[in-house]
Amino acid sequence: MAVVALTESMVVLVIAVALGLGFATTAFVARRIGEKKPEEASHGAAQSILFGFCASVLIGGIGAVLAPDLLRLMGADEAVLKHIAFAHVLLGGVGTLMMIFLLNAVFRGAGDAAIAMRVLWFANAINIVLNPCLIFGLGPFPELGVAGSALGTTIGRGSGVLYQLWLLRSGAGRIHIRPEHWRLDVPLMKHILRPALNGMFQIFVGTAAWTMLIRTAATFGSTVLAGYTLGIRVIMFSIMPAWGLANAAATLVGQSLGARKPERAEAAVWKAGHFNAVFLGTLSLVYMLLAESIIGLFTSDAAIVEAGSTCLRYVSACYILYAYGMVLLQAFNGAGDTWTPTRINIVASWLVQLPLAWFLGRHLGLGPKGMYGAVSAGQIVFVSLAAFFFRKGNWKRTAI
Repeated sequence: MAVVALTESMVVLVIAVALGLGFATTAFVARRIGEKKPEEASHGAAQSILFGFCASVLIGGIGAVLAPDLLRLMGADEAVLKHIAFAHVLLGGVGTLMMIFLLNAVFRGAGDAAIAMRVLWFANAINIVLNPCLIFGLGPFPELGVAGSALGTTIGRGSGVLYQLWLLRSGAGRIHIRPEHWRLDVPLMKHILRPALNGMFQIFVGTAAWTMLIRTAATFGSTVLAGYTLGIRVIMFSIMPAWGLANAAATLVGQSLGARKPERAEAAVWKAGHFNAVFLGTLSLVYMLLAESIIGLFTSDAAIVEAGSTCLRYVSACYILYAYGMVLLQAFNGAGDTWTPTRINIVASWLVQLPLAWFLGRHLGLGPKGMYGAVSAGQIVFVSLAAFFFRKGNWKRTAI
């Protein structure tokens, strides 16, 4: 469990790179599709994929070679390092995760979200079947223990990437990448990378803030930390449909701006926000009423159930507002304006949420409830700033 947790904490950094590049790619492809320029969309998608592939090979090579040193840097002891094969395989194959994110960003930008969904079904089906076979040595498969999980996951992701490339080559969706599109175009690659770098930093800012919150939760003891971890995992899983709506808004913004219809882009964002508010508002009500029962599905420890229930209730208290924030965030990204949500994240997370969590939780002695209150305060600030900048409308004039 320790080697899995430590390894995955490093994989988060790769996800930041993948999502940042994906934001820019989605925006570029959506804008060209809206402008009725599918050839340019395909060429730009190919340039993003080329860069992503090179980055994947580099990151994977570093991860495979330096896995023991990286785990020691994260605090792994010799007992954990006995299972280093897991880290070697997962970090060495982490490029498959990066590519599956990036290629799905191409499909989403083109409006082919259903294809992206089918790819994930395919990759995860292979993952689900292979993992237990390779972990426990079922049938003809070797028994590899925890390393089998890393191998099965990497094979599943790699199969998904091959399926994506086949779909792009065959023209199954709106993007059809032909051999000439792979021709290296450095100016275009740089053009796409500029907003991508801001997008990477945007994800890193948010991820680092959540990591610091985990560190803060740890100061209240292992019970609170366990409850916080369970509560956040439930939250992150349950809001997946909300992120789907937000991603749809990003695509609609990019395509509408490409079609020179900014008013349609704005209307789409607010409509997606309304739908999101209904969904997350209902979810918030469920959490308020059934928090103990939900956390109780994962642990029978009464103290952890209480701590997790508190987290679930406090963090979901501002869900209706956060519903709009998620959509507005992706609307900026869909327009190619990745810098505005980065600035908003810095203010909301690092200047409000984290200092307030320490002040309320530690200085005023409110404990974890103070920390969760700070999370809600950060969400309020985030949504307020996002709405302010969205209404200013500078995103409508962003070039991508």
